[in-house]
Amino acid sequence: MAVGNPYNLNSTVTAGIVSAKARNLENNGLQSFIQTDAAVNQGNSGGALVNTSGELVGINSAISSPTGSYAGYAYAIPVNIVKKVVTDIVKYGTVQRAYLGISYPKDGLSDEELKKILEDLNTKYKEGDGILISDVLDGGAAKAAGIKKGDILLKINGVAVKTSPELQEQVSRYKPGDKMNLVVKRDGKEMTMEVTLKAKLGTTDLVKSSKAAEKLGGKLETIDKATAEKNDLEGGVLIKELGSGIIGKSRIEKGFVITHVNEEPVNTVEEFYEALKKASSSSIKISGVYPGYFGNYAFILNLNE
Repeated sequence: MAVGNPYNLNSTVTAGIVSAKARNLENNGLQSFIQTDAAVNQGNSGGALVNTSGELVGINSAISSPTGSYAGYAYAIPVNIVKKVVTDIVKYGTVQRAYLGISYPKDGLSDEELKKILEDLNTKYKEGDGILISDVLDGGAAKAAGIKKGDILLKINGVAVKTSPELQEQVSRYKPGDKMNLVVKRDGKEMTMEVTLKAKLGTTDLVKSSKAAEKLGGKLETIDKATAEKNDLEGGVLIKELGSGIIGKSRIEKGFVITHVNEEPVNTVEEFYEALKKASSSSIKISGVYPGYFGNYAFILNLNE
């Protein structure tokens, strides 16, 4: 059942069946929808798709229609992805997207197109066997784990993946820095590999979590254990690059280690962004040290600049 407010008709409920999962919609960032024939129109987006027990199945978000009104096909974002997105927003202030760093042929290739790709890769593959990896991106998670062009991805954390929407649905449930086990087939043999997912920029760093963080700019990372011990610190946040934001325009120099925000200790990048979200005024006090130099330094940064 789809619940929503189509055409300002409050609390309208329509019923239907689920006719497909992991449906791929062209030109849409998310590529793993639940398809249903429960009537959905403008005003239903963001409403619940529930089963007959009232359990959430997904969030209504799209239709396929030549007219712009319901024509028999409606699509919902699966609840597994919804839960992950909600958790990210509550915890980090933004959605944390993870990437494997692989390329693969689009689904539904003709026999001729698939044959040419297989000849280029010098491998054997039948559509539906899994995900054929046509390229492995430099600096990506897959490359670091030893995955190669021509490998066939069979499972992610024990879940079989046979189409690109199924692959994207599984990866979208994780964030940069998470580990997953992949089962791949190479030269007819199956092997299991552990992959640490990365962000789009090729790092495991979490995405900046607030508007304040975006204004500050700069490239930040948690200091390593050796540096912390050498400077008698429990932890801290290293300013690796100043950037063009507020940090770059302040008197802070590259290499400064932030240990406190508004007198609150911060030992990791995650704690730093959490402290930013708690800041109640338009300015914050950042204090810390320059490794190898004596003394503590404090800076007042105006977030309205």
